[in-house]
Amino acid sequence: MSFSVVALIGRYQDSQLGAHLRALGDFLRQEKCQVLIEADTAEHCQITEYEKASFTEIGQKADLAIVLGGDGTMLGAARNLAPWGVPVAGINHGRLGFITDIPLQNAHAAVKDLLAGRFETESRILLHGEVTRGDQSMFAATALNDVVINRAGRGGMIEVRVDIDDSYMFTLRADGLIVATPTGSTAYALSAMGPILHPSLNAMLLVPVAPQTLSNRPIVIPDQGVITLTVLSMARSEGGASVHFDMQTWSDLQTGDRITIARAADTAQFVHPTGFSFFSTLRKKLDWNRMPATGENES
Repeated sequence: MSFSVVALIGRYQDSQLGAHLRALGDFLRQEKCQVLIEADTAEHCQITEYEKASFTEIGQKADLAIVLGGDGTMLGAARNLAPWGVPVAGINHGRLGFITDIPLQNAHAAVKDLLAGRFETESRILLHGEVTRGDQSMFAATALNDVVINRAGRGGMIEVRVDIDDSYMFTLRADGLIVATPTGSTAYALSAMGPILHPSLNAMLLVPVAPQTLSNRPIVIPDQGVITLTVLSMARSEGGASVHFDMQTWSDLQTGDRITIARAADTAQFVHPTGFSFFSTLRKKLDWNRMPATGENES
């Protein structure tokens, strides 16, 4: 795998991003690469030096996409480019950065390694979800992290029936339910006390959010199944319920609506510098290396 056409995608809400993108683009040109810039990134950062391209054009032309931003920017880029199999590398210019693993200060050295063939690749599963009302499809989208159904207002739980492959699993009364990929296990699912899954696993994770019954616990299932969530009841006066596919939202759920979730046909392709370790990322991001403090006055 070689990279001669490289696309740059940025978290354009950041006012300081333009200078970093220009420096990276100039570096890529020095390395004899053709540089594309994602259209929205170019417009918001006022970058005119490189060829503008939509995600479809990037998918058709690029050998590699480099994302400069946070995990949210990486999610959108990987999801949009998955149909073309374009690998994505992430440079962290956000906050936590679980999937943007290249530190900003090491960006040029890391990219030079990628161009020289010193890299590792991995595939990560996506979810495809669809909202149906009767026989009508209301909304459909893919997600790299998770599909989440939750209450939209401040009061009132939602009641959801969960079936897997047409086999009844349970009925949940809760603030919500997260259906996550292994990638998404370190996102919202983790904050809701779900387990961490290694990204190479072919699995899906169901995590209740503030369930009424404390016996409702997270569960990991194979990724071959089809999950159906049926909305049984919700407090319409409090805003009803909504469903989120990563950052894509459908806010008009009604009682009786069904959300079907299954593994998507496409996979996201990630590129990492040689020596990348998922466990090293966990140690850094979750502070696993820090030992509990002890004090002489502890009782």
